[in-house]
Amino acid sequence: MKIALLQMMVTADKEANLKRAEELVKRAAHGGADLAVLPEMFNCPYDNAYFREYAEPKGGETYRRLSEMAKENAIYMVGGSIPQIKENKIYNTSYTFDRQGKEIHEYSKTHLFDIQVDGGQAFRESDTLTPGDGMGVFQTEFGIFGLGICFDVRFQSDWELLQKQGALVCIVPGAFNMTTGPAHWELLFRGRAVDNQLFMVGVSPARNLAFSYHAYGHSLVADPWGSVLAQLGFEEEVAIVTVDLDRVATVRRQIPILTPPVTE
Repeated sequence: MKIALLQMMVTADKEANLKRAEELVKRAAHGGADLAVLPEMFNCPYDNAYFREYAEPKGGETYRRLSEMAKENAIYMVGGSIPQIKENKIYNTSYTFDRQGKEIHEYSKTHLFDIQVDGGQAFRESDTLTPGDGMGVFQTEFGIFGLGICFDVRFQSDWELLQKQGALVCIVPGAFNMTTGPAHWELLFRGRAVDNQLFMVGVSPARNLAFSYHAYGHSLVADPWGSVLAQLGFEEEVAIVTVDLDRVATVRRQIPILTPPVTE
């Protein structure tokens, strides 16, 4: 199958962001992609100051536009994430749609990004956001896929659970920064891929120096062997990556770490 990494430039104009997402999804579909992935917080700047202002209820404008993108382009659509408002609480939420534009998965970020790196990045999502209640999987014509958001990628036990639920590919809309990105972004995706012997897909916004938070970019795909099949840079870019899902079974057969060895 073909997966499109949509590393878009996010601005302070929500409508402009949605229109740009529509353009990139159309480009991905014309390039033969089966599934398109947008970045974390793709409809607003990644900053606590914006999340409540840009938040929408489920079924709101961004949700409807994502559904239309999937249907109009006959493509699976992982809608990055957006700030969702529910019962006056704000969540970092991702919606996934099938080729007919029907929602097949909803997930709100479980592990909120609260860090203080000496001499580097500081951020507290919990000042604004409420955590979700656990990661899950969804069914596609290609098999079972899992999904987490950004900081979730650091918690191996959660990805192991997705692997045990049958995931062949795990998708992570994320926005690592210029402190943790160079140090850990590729390392974590390769590590989760090797740990669970599956494909890991990370999609970030492009780096926008106009805002206080500078995303690292470098959207990528790592295969079950830990090889990086594709990795972008800092700028806005679309990459369509072919993944051979049979590779999962091959690697798991060659290095059988996920199931106990058969004994006589």
